[in-house]
Amino acid sequence: MRKLPINEDNMMMKPYIPNFRGSIDHFCCHVGGKPVLDEMQKNLRMSESDMEPSRMTLYKWGNTSSSSVWYALAYAEAKGRVNKGDRIWHIAFGSGFKCHSIIWRALRTVDAHDNLNPWTDEIDQFPVDLNGDSFPSTLIPLIDDDRELEE
Repeated sequence: MRKLPINEDNMMMKPYIPNFRGSIDHFCCHVGGKPVLDEMQKNLRMSESDMEPSRMTLYKWGNTSSSSVWYALAYAEAKGRVNKGDRIWHIAFGSGFKCHSIIWRALRTVDAHDNLNPWTDEIDQFPVDLNGDSFPSTLIPLIDDDRELEE
């Protein structure tokens, strides 16, 4: 009888995680917050450069729900990274137990200086250094849950 690979620490099978870099050129992950991006990066074994479009989208636009994957794609386009034939993986989540995943193929090389791209005017300022979890003040909650609201 063949034995399955077992992790002796917790007696669980080690999950198989494929190397997505072999078949995907760009990753556009749902920007549900920093913890969501951190877990996706860890569990799917993505690099910092794989996560850059999504992390910069979170930094600039915040959590825009499912539309965040389009802002992440626009980031990669504005950086001049999307070329004809590239494969782009959109991964998005919803409330409850919902997940959507689709892989697109670029039909043409995208003009990095397209005036319709929401990143065009300031793309040269990115990426920003996010060490220390620094995010702009616009993303700080307006109400501190630990204090009482004034009447």
